[in-house]
Amino acid sequence: MSIPQGITTSKPNQGYVQLKSDNSLFTLYKDSSFTALLVYVDDIILVGDSLDEFPHIKKLLDDLFKIKDLGQLKYFLGIEVAHSNRWITLCQRKYCLDLLQDTGLLGAKPAKTPLDPSVKLHQDTSPPFEDIASYRRSVEKLLYLTTTRPYIAFVTQQHSQFLTSPTHVHYDTACRVVKYLKGSPDRGLFFSRTSKLQLLGFIDADWAGCLDTQRSTSGYCFFLGSSLISWRAKKQHTVARSSFEAEYRVLSFAACELQWLTYLLEDLRVLCIKPPVLYCDNQSALHIAVNLVFHERTKHLKIDCHFVREKLQ
Repeated sequence: MSIPQGITTSKPNQGYVQLKSDNSLFTLYKDSSFTALLVYVDDIILVGDSLDEFPHIKKLLDDLFKIKDLGQLKYFLGIEVAHSNRWITLCQRKYCLDLLQDTGLLGAKPAKTPLDPSVKLHQDTSPPFEDIASYRRSVEKLLYLTTTRPYIAFVTQQHSQFLTSPTHVHYDTACRVVKYLKGSPDRGLFFSRTSKLQLLGFIDADWAGCLDTQRSTSGYCFFLGSSLISWRAKKQHTVARSSFEAEYRVLSFAACELQWLTYLLEDLRVLCIKPPVLYCDNQSALHIAVNLVFHERTKHLKIDCHFVREKLQ
């Protein structure tokens, strides 16, 4: 469904501009009003502050594609949205309950944590889990639940490494994540309408955490004021020979995300009150970020060092 092309080519005078930072997002600035149109396949979110533009663009889309107006946003791609004058909340309660139903764990006792701290997932020697398709479906649904539940991002990333040959240990720990979700199926994200506009990022690394490859796992999260807007857990591509190296690679990884968030806010003409801040608790990584001299031990990090220092400046 080519809604954006219909707007920009068939009706070029409509004024909507496709953002370079996100090709599925289109914005219109007219006088002092703002309208944004987000497209995902054949689902659309329309937001803005112009009461005149809304019926106009709805009629245009209906003439071109015969759309169905569902009114105020309450449900989008499995995400439930609640509004008030002071906040917006996102959750996936129905999707979570469906997962509990599909896995047969609706009546199970809730777990206190998503992963047992004493368990380190790896390619173990326990018996293989026969129903591989069932394991894959569960992990895929858990991956989608990280859209509103960042605290299961790491454990879900761990489980996604064993999609080709899961064992019973992997399946049992995946079930524990589902049992953990049962304790709070309606938990989600909270966005305050009065939050200060400043990007704050936090990074960390699980140095050599993978028992199979000895690779580290990168993790970051970004807040816009007090609202969490971006997060990720990802295994690094190479083995880090020190905790400093693992942390510095996360800095480079997170700096790329911070750059994209900055571009997105600029495209949306959102003016932050202060420069963005990226927090790191590794002193060696911080010293290298501002050190103009490359030592022998940092040559293998030269590209990342240049990138992070450039963004810092």
